[in-house]
Amino acid sequence: MNTSSSSSLCQAWAVAFTTAAVATLPIAAAAAEHENPAQLVAALHSAFGEHHVRAVHSKGIILEGRFAPTAEARKLSHSSLFAGATLPITVRFSDFTGLPDIPDTASAANPRGFAVKFHLADGVEADVVNHSFNGFPTANADEFAQLLRALGASGPDAPKPTALDRFLGSHPIAATFLTTQKPAPVSYASLAYFGVTAFAFTDAHDRRTFVRYRFVPKGGEHLLDADALRAKGPNYLQEEIAQHVAAGPFQFDWYAQVAGPGDIIDNPSIAWPEARRLVKLGTLTIDRLAPDQPAADKALLFLPSRVPAGIEPADPMIAIRSASYPISFGERQ
Repeated sequence: MNTSSSSSLCQAWAVAFTTAAVATLPIAAAAAEHENPAQLVAALHSAFGEHHVRAVHSKGIILEGRFAPTAEARKLSHSSLFAGATLPITVRFSDFTGLPDIPDTASAANPRGFAVKFHLADGVEADVVNHSFNGFPTANADEFAQLLRALGASGPDAPKPTALDRFLGSHPIAATFLTTQKPAPVSYASLAYFGVTAFAFTDAHDRRTFVRYRFVPKGGEHLLDADALRAKGPNYLQEEIAQHVAAGPFQFDWYAQVAGPGDIIDNPSIAWPEARRLVKLGTLTIDRLAPDQPAADKALLFLPSRVPAGIEPADPMIAIRSASYPISFGERQ
């Protein structure tokens, strides 16, 4: 990546974060050989600031509904998620960054987030965490922390080349992630979302299948052009989804993308080919806002590793993400 293009990224990302949130925040020291969960949360704060809310995907809205599994899902996994019963769900749509007041219109609000909590019998929960880009900016948590620290160190007054320029110069996939996000959506309900880390499904005969998730809106994807986006307010997505669900339910189909020969299981920055088989796992119907949004948002915790028997994490990044989230949860006020 050349210096001029990476400088524009600094303006779109690092300037937004540093000037709005962390101008006086000391940059975290370089990490040890491998990041631990506390270091990863600190790296998020170095980019976005500490606002005593979620360290990332801070701005969000919570809704409720139900999930109906398919018979095809039961062939892939013996998980209780797919046993046949319709399950209640809680979902949270969000903007990227740790800035709780980021405008929905900001370019740095991409990728959008979509987290799903399935409520099984006897108080058991299962979580799925996704975002609207098919891939992750880095191969592992260590590189992700480095990217976050580079963002935090690359404000408008940083000497050139900035830390972000240097990082992107040696990590082209991260540069692609920052520069090829989708345009802003018409609605949180009009985006596809991807679970970019892999899981292993085990069927009733102990056969394992590696999968990645995607959630596809029943009504298709609908995005805004630049003129339409300029007419939108800073909270248009939250306002739209509240009106949308008040008018009637909306749905997503949940798919498992099945790994093929040669697909990399433990690197979420490498998307699997679109030609890979998709198995429909079921349909999510979202039909109401959750009551008392501030209290619900403070209490709600999604853990990517919280899965029932028949599903298990296959990517090491899932473990450190799941260990990091409770640290961020404990910082909420």
